[in-house]
Amino acid sequence: MTAADFRRIALSLSGAEEGSHMGSADFRVGGRIFATLASQSKGYGNLMLTPELQADFVAEQPGVSLAAALANGMEAADGEEARLKIFPREPRALASGFKNTL
Repeated sequence: MTAADFRRIALSLSGAEEGSHMGSADFRVGGRIFATLASQSKGYGNLMLTPELQADFVAEQPGVSLAAALANGMEAADGEEARLKIFPREPRALASGFKNTL
């Protein structure tokens, strides 16, 4: 998946809008970020997923490429959303981040 594919899929989700956060493209629904292209230069898209969704997605996609569990390199508190750097292989990954933000 290319950055253009990531952008196209993110913007195809109902109510999604593109914005900018710290100089990188982000994708929002209801004003909340669900995905970014902050790691585009490294070949990753960032998704906002709970730790449970992260574990589910990784378990279902053994070939998924994980760069780091959390963007800040620290453990998330219980129930806190974590930014998972992944290169989604299917639109469902973006849809999960989108639904998690609603």
